[in-house]
Amino acid sequence: MVLQPIMRTGQPMMYRVDLAVRVEDALDELPEEGRREVLEMIAAILVRKESWPAAGGWDVRFAARSWVAFTAYSDGIDVYDLGWAG
Repeated sequence: MVLQPIMRTGQPMMYRVDLAVRVEDALDELPEEGRREVLEMIAAILVRKESWPAAGGWDVRFAARSWVAFTAYSDGIDVYDLGWAG
């Protein structure tokens, strides 16, 4: 569990990000470009809490060559899968 301070309105907001073991392993295997794209997408998801599904719900978000699947909670997200087509 990692708490990330996010500055959006001048006030820090703390959100929890939990990466499944398979997500951590996949990130380790990605080239730098893929890892950067996926991590930027996770950061973008975090700062747009209003777009998260209801607590306990899940969603998949897409970027240029990657996707991230996550479950939302009131205090953060659990990323349980990802993909990269690079």
